[in-house]
Amino acid sequence: MMIDKELVGCVTLLSKSKTYSIDGALYRYLYSNDSIRHTQYYFRPLPRQSKSADLKLNRDKVLRRCYEVPSLYKQHTAEITKNSIQLSLF
Repeated sequence: MMIDKELVGCVTLLSKSKTYSIDGALYRYLYSNDSIRHTQYYFRPLPRQSKSADLKLNRDKVLRRCYEVPSLYKQHTAEITKNSIQLSLF
């Protein structure tokens, strides 16, 4: 199965409603910290991915390793319960 993906061209275009492919795993963008010189961008893997830990990337790594997956736009939703957050792709 071939998934079309586009390299992220600018970190200002990162969105919480988009799905990203980083090193073969699917992630959603969480937030960036507010440091002007060394901003870090945080991503969380979607359920059932080979990775389970949050990922922190700097600007250059985002621009080289992060691909937007347009076919999965707004496909992940979050269900918040008392003790956990459950994500789903479909």
